[in-house]
Amino acid sequence: MKRFLGFVKKEFMHIFRDYRTLFILFGIPAAEILIFGYAVSTDIKNAGIAIFDLSHDEITLKLTDKIISSGFFKKTETLLNYNDIDKVFKKGKTKAVIIFQEDFGKKLVREGKASLSIIADGSEPNTATLVTNYTLAIVNDFTTDFAGPALNNAIRIIPEVKMFYNPNLKSYYMFVPGVITLILILICALMTSVTITREKEFGTMEVLLVSPLRPIQIILGKVIPYFILSFVNVLVILALSWLVFGLPVKGSIILLLAECMLYILMSLTLGILISTVSQNMQQAIFISLIGLMLPTILLSGFIFPIENMPKIYDYISMVLPPRYFITIIKNIMIKGTGILYIWKETLTLIVMTLVFIGISVKKFKIRLE
Repeated sequence: MKRFLGFVKKEFMHIFRDYRTLFILFGIPAAEILIFGYAVSTDIKNAGIAIFDLSHDEITLKLTDKIISSGFFKKTETLLNYNDIDKVFKKGKTKAVIIFQEDFGKKLVREGKASLSIIADGSEPNTATLVTNYTLAIVNDFTTDFAGPALNNAIRIIPEVKMFYNPNLKSYYMFVPGVITLILILICALMTSVTITREKEFGTMEVLLVSPLRPIQIILGKVIPYFILSFVNVLVILALSWLVFGLPVKGSIILLLAECMLYILMSLTLGILISTVSQNMQQAIFISLIGLMLPTILLSGFIFPIENMPKIYDYISMVLPPRYFITIIKNIMIKGTGILYIWKETLTLIVMTLVFIGISVKKFKIRLE
């Protein structure tokens, strides 16, 4: 145990002596969280919608059919009461709920006006804006077709738009969780993959191999310092998100930190796995950066909604850990959900972590032989 603690201490000292490593660990995350939060914005398209019809008349059915058949939306659920609205949003598949008032058709025919409500999921501001704009355009088009050009001013459907979770549609509600997801997997996987390949490349791995330390102790000795520093990184990022952008954590902070620790551990074990298949630091850096950064940005749902992609990309993204963590962190930070809404994603990350550890230890033992 003394040798093991001494080994861990040596790794900490090596990290603190290398200013480039410290800059990568703490400088880049702080810079990216500020740049992405202020400067980056994009548009996305398509979303699932739920219908809450209090009228159930012919006109609401026709308008619903027009919205669904437009090709821009797919119906996820039919709601029965107002309490279902928050529940359906927390499931994550519904981006907006359309509510038709009671006697919608009768009021439109008799009084010449009727109202409907559009409640959008503001945790994804670009999606919420696009969903509401498309819905308003379809409603206006329906009004024109229903009344005819001559009577268009006499008959009106009055929409009321509301945003859940992010009423002001601030873009950093989307980018801060995504950047946290991206930073952690890149930093953790890159650092651990490089640290082991560096030992092999510089010839110091032989010293470790002939030491009394077991393979699992060597792996843990490499992982623990980066685990602790990455957790500090999470605290810094969350503090920046709160102090600079005013982004609160609506859910349990303990659950959020526990999920972050799980994701950090998974990313570190992935880095160890990368190091076992890399011959030198260049290979490890290439696999970690190119192999993880682009898929995380493009296929995790960070910027582009997965439901808008061809089905093949949906299947590919199922093997990417960031897809599951970004769902977890958005649900906890923005929607305030508990473990009941994210247990599947949490279980998936646990399984991935165990698989990565098992393969890494096995390959490490093979190298020992």
